[in-house]
Amino acid sequence: MSDSEYTIRDEIRDCSITCPHVVILGAGASLAATPNGDANGRRLPLMWNFVEVVGLEPVLATHGIAWNPGDNFEALYASLADDPRHHDALLQVEATVAGYFRSLRLPAEPTIYDHLVLSLREKDLVATFNWDPFLYEACYRNHAIAPLPHVVYLHGSVASGYCLKHRKKGPPGARCSVCREPFTPSKLLFPIAQKNYTDDIFIRSEWATLKGCLAEAFQLTLFGYGAPASDVEAVGLMKEAWGEVERRELEQTEIIDIRDADELAELWSPFIHSHHYEVHKSLDASWLPKHPRRTCEAAWQQFMEAKFVADNPAPSAATLAELQAWFRPLIDAERAK
Repeated sequence: MSDSEYTIRDEIRDCSITCPHVVILGAGASLAATPNGDANGRRLPLMWNFVEVVGLEPVLATHGIAWNPGDNFEALYASLADDPRHHDALLQVEATVAGYFRSLRLPAEPTIYDHLVLSLREKDLVATFNWDPFLYEACYRNHAIAPLPHVVYLHGSVASGYCLKHRKKGPPGARCSVCREPFTPSKLLFPIAQKNYTDDIFIRSEWATLKGCLAEAFQLTLFGYGAPASDVEAVGLMKEAWGEVERRELEQTEIIDIRDADELAELWSPFIHSHHYEVHKSLDASWLPKHPRRTCEAAWQQFMEAKFVADNPAPSAATLAELQAWFRPLIDAERAK
């Protein structure tokens, strides 16, 4: 072996970097995880088909609210929220949306989210803007295999609740391990310009965790998150935590999105130092599946030590049990440290 090489064996044994890899998920990530719908064929809605997919037509009709197929849900919701006369309609819309997302289930076969959570370590963080339960379900069915990354729900989730008294988090319906009281369901933040991330204690805590990890991160992956106009405040908080881009001269930023690469580089320029970024159309091409559980170590060897780094991809065509078994040498090496 040459001193300029970093082999798969080297990578498996190397879990030396303690700085986190932060992954931020938008709607595009959940769509990529369930391209054929959820376990029962239910689709995830986009802003342009939200009303039809979620089944909001009867609610809007009952309250005499006009809409047209293809209308943007973000604009529709904002118009309802701005008009006190639509208070009852707004509550019913929110309840219908929450009910639809609660009905979703992760497919039985391995998904992108299974690969994602198994490919990160306990030092890492996944922050999602999505309401769906898919990320939670991926964590639940893999948590006995290995220590998984921390997860925060930046806009709340139908799969997350909390105990305010003991600062515990878990699924709605479960109970706090200290007081045994049921978890309070997290609030879902709907698409309005001024969301105010400090009013709700659960949301505030989730954002504090993200900001702390962003400040210390060595790698940042933005997966399927388009930074919509209604999220200006969110992107501002992320920028504040990341700090001045000139001071992040070692960090690596990765963007996974189907849009134009130059457009994405411009959009996320406050998080990119010079040429330290990559843009990929899919998760498959990113560092996560090529160097699972060792993304930071592999990136350091390639970019800082100028070594040739061999890919160690997790199998893309495998059952969940086979996928979990493939990760065991990596996990065993971590436990041996």
